[in-house]
Order: sequence, then C-alpha cells, then structure tokens
Amino acid sequence: MNHQPFEEWLLNDKNLNPAEKRELDLHLRTCSHCTALTETSLVLRSAPVVAPATGFTLRFQQRLAAQKIAERRRRLWGMIILLVSGAGLLGWIIAPFLFAIAAAPVEWVTTGIGYFLFILTSLQALTEVVTVLLRMATDFIPPYAWMVLVSALAGLGLLWTISIWQFSRTPQGVSA
Repeated sequence: MNHQPFEEWLLNDKNLNPAEKRELDLHLRTCSHCTALTETSLVLRSAPVVAPATGFTLRFQQRLAAQKIAERRRRLWGMIILLVSGAGLLGWIIAPFLFAIAAAPVEWVTTGIGYFLFILTSLQALTEVVTVLLRMATDFIPPYAWMVLVSALAGLGLLWTISIWQFSRTPQGVSA
C-alpha cells in the first residue's frame, strides 16, 4: 500500500483541500499504519510543555563559559606547541650556518654556497625524475585509468578533510 502522500500530509501538517481531506479520511479508515501515525501526532501535540529544571539557565551558562575557557586553553597550548616546534625546526635547519659563522667567514660562505647548490641540484634532479616518470606513465596508463586515479585521489582528499572535521568537533550538550 502506498502511504507516501498521506504520510507527507500528516507529518507536515499541510492544509488540505476538501478532495484531499476526503481521500485522507478514506485512507485512514483502511490503513492502521497511518491511523497510528495520526494518533501519535495528536498525543504529541496535546502533551504539555515541561518547564526546564530549576537552575537550567545557570547550568547552561556555566557549562558554556567552561567550554569557552577550555577551547581557549586548547588553542593556547596548540599555539605554544606550534611555536616551540617551529622554533626547534628552524634552529635545526639554521644550526649548521650558525656554527659556520662562528668558525670563520670563509667557512660560512663556502657552507652557504654548498648548501644552496645542494638544494638547487636536488630540486633539479627531482624535477627531472618526476618529468621522466610522468612521461613514461602517460604512455603506459590509459586515459580512463587516469580518470579513476584522479577521482580516487580527490575522494581520498575529501574523505581526509571530512575525517579531520569530524575529529576536531567537540560534542555539544547540556545535562538536565
């Protein structure tokens, strides 16, 4: 039996025209499911609205204030950890230069030039390897496989973003 229009009319409290009212009344005489839905809806509408327990507003405001303080504390500690780890990483990268500067200017210049040349040649070699691999991959992998691969990577990126969002949310709620 098709309940779709009747359930929609009952659940959405739609104002019905006379033809729809007759059709609904005929359906309610034969359908126990929709009749139970109507009775449940009437009971729920006639239920009295219960006032919140005493002190609810105060407890809600206190919990909200505590959550804001905890969020600020988490952000502060996150910022401190980020700054300390960033400073440590920067110190680790700069340490060879500092030792070279302390030793002698000639060593500093040669170390700086050597480091710059090392990074430059490493980047050139890496780009060359990537371009060769991409040229080879385009010949071996058919276009539909590229579409599947790109779609899968995009889907994984979206899944990663959503999972990070899910884990970073804090549950909300108020106890009575």
